[in-house]
Amino acid sequence: MPSELYRKLTALLLQHGCTLVRQGKGDHEIWESPITKKRFTVDKGGTNRHTANSALKSAGIEQKL
Repeated sequence: MPSELYRKLTALLLQHGCTLVRQGKGDHEIWESPITKKRFTVDKGGTNRHTANSALKSAGIEQKL
């Protein structure tokens, strides 16, 4: 079951136009940002804010969780 942090993170990503590209290995997902034009991973089972904020930075979103 996805964590609350994952739900907040994906809501922010979707709000900024990011899209889920595909499922990665294990509980990871590959997302793409229209801001940076980069692909980055999101840990679906992660509970670490540092990792979630790193994904936001990769997406070009300055907001922190």
